[in-house]
Amino acid sequence: MAVVVRAYLSPTLVLLAFDWTQGKGRNDFLGFAIKRTPGFFDATGNTHESSSWLPNRITFDGPVPDTQRDAPTNVAPIQKFMWWDARIDPPDRQQHFEYQVYPVTGTPASPQVLESEAGVCRITLPAHIEHGVGSWFNRAVVSSQAFTRMVDALHLRQNEAPSPQQALRLRTWLANDIEDTFKTIFADAQHAAAAVYHLTDTLWALPAFVAFGKAHGKAALALVYDAHQVREKGKTLPSPNQPAVNALEGLTMLSPRDRTHIMHDKFIVADDGNGQTRPAQLLTGSANFTTEGLTEQANVLHLFESAALARLYSDRAASLAKNPTIAETAKLADGWSDSITVGDATVRVCFSPEPNNRRTQIDTIVEAIGAAKHSVMFCLFMPTDAPLRDACFAAGDKGLMMFGLVNHISEKSAQAADDAQKEGKTLNTTELANLELYHRSKEQKDVIDAAFFSPATVPEGFTPELQLFPGEHAPPFAPVIIHHKFLVIDAEGDNPIVYTGSANMSNNSEHFNDENVLEIRGKRIAGIYLAEFLRLYEHYRARAIAINEQQRGQKHRRLVLQPDGKWADKYFVDGSPEEKARVALANRAS
Repeated sequence: MAVVVRAYLSPTLVLLAFDWTQGKGRNDFLGFAIKRTPGFFDATGNTHESSSWLPNRITFDGPVPDTQRDAPTNVAPIQKFMWWDARIDPPDRQQHFEYQVYPVTGTPASPQVLESEAGVCRITLPAHIEHGVGSWFNRAVVSSQAFTRMVDALHLRQNEAPSPQQALRLRTWLANDIEDTFKTIFADAQHAAAAVYHLTDTLWALPAFVAFGKAHGKAALALVYDAHQVREKGKTLPSPNQPAVNALEGLTMLSPRDRTHIMHDKFIVADDGNGQTRPAQLLTGSANFTTEGLTEQANVLHLFESAALARLYSDRAASLAKNPTIAETAKLADGWSDSITVGDATVRVCFSPEPNNRRTQIDTIVEAIGAAKHSVMFCLFMPTDAPLRDACFAAGDKGLMMFGLVNHISEKSAQAADDAQKEGKTLNTTELANLELYHRSKEQKDVIDAAFFSPATVPEGFTPELQLFPGEHAPPFAPVIIHHKFLVIDAEGDNPIVYTGSANMSNNSEHFNDENVLEIRGKRIAGIYLAEFLRLYEHYRARAIAINEQQRGQKHRRLVLQPDGKWADKYFVDGSPEEKARVALANRAS
């Protein structure tokens, strides 16, 4: 039986999921080889090779000695049931490709590509904007071999900051086109309004606001911004937005907001330049308009070409500009909006804060998780809401594919929480969330965090990755790496749902902050989220395995491909996370 192949597409990424049930129990099953046609750009960078084998960093002898190169998968097969084509260069965008996935059997000295068992998948890469919905996920992988190679090529000294030109190139790669969203929404517009938590990015975001204000005048641009002052080392400091306020003075109608806990929205609405002043398009998502938010922290932004949806956000911005109290703000919206069709997606929004006696926003998500048929994946900074967390875990416990990625799980805090519970003490929501995530990550192994890559855990043969952008100083707390706020239900099925937006899906976001959460129904958008989620999940999971082995005394373990079929055993263990993913991702859901 031939390999079954299924593709999940993002504008800059192809995720291939595959299955070969005949591999079960075969001692000579070495993995998979993947051929792409047309192939990668040749050494000149001008033309594609006719075809190329997707690369693998690991071989049967360990990592490829040359840290700037990888091995082709026909001789260094992939020992997983999914893989990525991350070699999508800018000229490859929106192009057609064919992928052939072959089982590889035999021995390390003589691997055999089984051409008769190949599975074939033909795809067309989507544009960032299709059917009136735009999607931009940044790369945000400072701790990666690819980014380390780019930095090494600059020959910087230890702790040396790159030049502004070098930093821009590095950050543009990390941003992965998300930086283009500001010029995209402002391009044809004549009037715009925004509600922004932090507007501190001086590379793309703030310059776009300034340019729009200069081009169209103060009356054409309204900005609501979080105006809370900051307490630091016993001193009261101005809002981080003060430099932006100074830069936009006289160019923008500025409305400070400080009567909720935080004004955590990050959205822009604008007309479409057709001569009417009504809002026609919306930019929103999880990304703060900061340089870190656009480049170093994992985030997403969406553009919706929808007058109906843009009007809801425009009205919201106008209401927030009056700086109402939490109680007054809670009266502004009554739960979820009506559903709005935008191209091939159906969208509705829920704004917060809500009244203290209601949980419409999060309970809707919890109910949807409970009704999941195939899978649940969450990517959240820290899921402190117990019903939401319990619903996700229950989905995995009843046999669905369930994966979770969070920013940081503290083993030390989990141990302290365990001790506190034994003493009869009550844990706060953050302590309890960390404790439950810690145990889930150790026992079911379907939840991980974005643990720091470091020289202490780098496998032998790999270049030590960076923990911070070159020249930056370490913060006094766990840095924000996973800033996403999304949850995807049944992404591989016929009726997927995505929940995404500014809210961390917590009690604070529900009842005390200015937030917005979108519900998006549509297979194309869900496929993008699935591809991007698994890119991050597998990136951090691979190093998490290395970290765990280092903690068991196997410091700097040398990674090698297994010489026989034992690598595949866990993918055929009933109920294991690997088995759930193998079956769910490659095979069409019924």
